[in-house]
Amino acid sequence: MRDDGLLDLDARLTDQKDLDYPLASGMRKAGDPVHDLFVRVTVDRDFFILDAEASSEWVPYPDACGAITPAYRRLIGLNLVRGFRRTVGEMFADVRGCAHLTELLASLPTAAIQTWATFVRDNADGEDKPFQLDRCHALETTTPTVMRYYPRWYRGGDPL
Repeated sequence: MRDDGLLDLDARLTDQKDLDYPLASGMRKAGDPVHDLFVRVTVDRDFFILDAEASSEWVPYPDACGAITPAYRRLIGLNLVRGFRRTVGEMFADVRGCAHLTELLASLPTAAIQTWATFVRDNADGEDKPFQLDRCHALETTTPTVMRYYPRWYRGGDPL
């Protein structure tokens, strides 16, 4: 959580080998990363991405892999919970992105929801239906789980 009320979400992929590892670009020493990739997005409470950055600190092809990182600024304006994964898949498919950076992005919607949930009691009696309801099978508003933990939002029939 930032001082301005926005949220920075970070995703990182680091992989290392225990042995010296030959790459087309040269030998990678044991313990040195083959990849060390990083993505950060800044989101507001409505899950809109206001800023985005990507970096490729360690890559198999040092003069090429990092060249794509500026393309990830195109994430700005997307919403993490409205078709994000599909849109990202289309935007950065094949040679339009880095497969590894794009894979990291898939975890961001869940991270955003879980992080914002930290600041809100999940069964608070507000006027709005809790965000998590009807977003997974356990929290479908017709289930006994919702009847038990979120009775106000239960939409099933009478319990047996």
